[in-house]
Amino acid sequence: MTSTRPSTPSPTLHEPREPRVSEARETFSSRFGGLMTIVGVSIGLGHVWRFPYMVGKFGGAAFVLFYTFVSVVIGIPALMAEFALGRYSRRGPVGAFERGGFPFGKYVGWFFFFVVTAATGYYSAVIGWVLYYTVGQVAALAHIPFDAAAILPPDHGFVLRSFVLQMICTAIVLVACALVVLEGVRKGIELVSIIILPAMTVVTILVMIRALTLPGAMAGVHWYLLEFRFRDLTANVMAAAIGHAIFALSLGGTFMVVYGSYLHADEPLARPAIWTVIGDTGSSLIAGLAVIPAVFAFGLQPASGPGLIFETLPKEFAAMPAGWLFGALFFISLSGAGYLSDIGAVEVLVAGLTDNTRLTRTRAVWIMTAACFILAIPPSINNAVFVPWDLTFGSGMQTLGSLLAVLTVGWCLHRGAALKELFGAGEEPVPMWVYHWIRFGIPIVILGVGVYWLLTEVFRTFAGV
Repeated sequence: MTSTRPSTPSPTLHEPREPRVSEARETFSSRFGGLMTIVGVSIGLGHVWRFPYMVGKFGGAAFVLFYTFVSVVIGIPALMAEFALGRYSRRGPVGAFERGGFPFGKYVGWFFFFVVTAATGYYSAVIGWVLYYTVGQVAALAHIPFDAAAILPPDHGFVLRSFVLQMICTAIVLVACALVVLEGVRKGIELVSIIILPAMTVVTILVMIRALTLPGAMAGVHWYLLEFRFRDLTANVMAAAIGHAIFALSLGGTFMVVYGSYLHADEPLARPAIWTVIGDTGSSLIAGLAVIPAVFAFGLQPASGPGLIFETLPKEFAAMPAGWLFGALFFISLSGAGYLSDIGAVEVLVAGLTDNTRLTRTRAVWIMTAACFILAIPPSINNAVFVPWDLTFGSGMQTLGSLLAVLTVGWCLHRGAALKELFGAGEEPVPMWVYHWIRFGIPIVILGVGVYWLLTEVFRTFAGV
């Protein structure tokens, strides 16, 4: 297998519709700040909320090990592709797909702009739940009666108290995000990420240590990491692991395209991609160790689904010595994780407006904050609306966006431009199989998972099987 430094190949692919832009664009102040920002965006509720219940639902070690594997072999090159698309175009998704040469790229970009708006609405509502639970854990310190579960939406129907609480907390979360995004990339998003991400990591590690010291916790560790059997590695488990890796790394042709547009021209894209996967996957594994062993220690069910964090863990903290302290630390850490990724979502939307309209950054921030709040209303009614909203605007559209971003870099962007962005800043010759894996392998894998999900979940559901 040979390696080569990319030269200027013959134009075998379509030329980009527009030349590379040269206008000034804010970039990260340092590599460390850029890395903290990108990792902070990718480390969201998916790690502490979604990852443990996915592990429980899909059987433990088989899911964990395969998820770690695909995060490397798919996550790193897919991140490089999205960074490359953003840095080449110096635009968010609205301009990136068009300048990358994707057919009807402008409309595709605006479509994903709407998807991110809808997703940010319900995601902000979930962060609002976490915020309310954090207050509940702090109230336990003062022995103040506090029903944190009152904020959770009902399975069906309408509960006014839950709805009002969700709207208040969602508004607080979105305004807090807006105040950071108003300050820009360096003075706002990067600075907050440098402060919150390390603190959040330390807090999660403290909770993990406490969970591991509980009697019976080692049974959970064994089930979580060591009880691997090849027969457990079913098609369902592999498809779920791939889908969660895409979700957890914030792939989707939106977040990482925008943050790629803020990278310096001389930054080798492999470096932030590798460190993002290390930080992202490491955070998931630590979060699992903070949750799963404690669940086993108290004889609870790891397969209790999305309610694992909001329904199961409060019971665990209530029964744990000094549980109020570790409960508060846990939900504070979870709030920080969600907050950083929500800031990233708002920045994607603000960049979409400022890049493609004459709106000032200030006006764009408040317009998109209001839009996200409005779109948070439907999924806050009940879980019958929330669950399909999450599946549609979260998992489904995010996987589609990742596929289109990889196809744009591999098939639509001029080969020379793609290789220059992907590998041009590297000091060492780059194996060409990486480019071919981006071009052929990753799209096939994502398409395969999408088709399998449609056949086994969507069509089966509609058929009433």
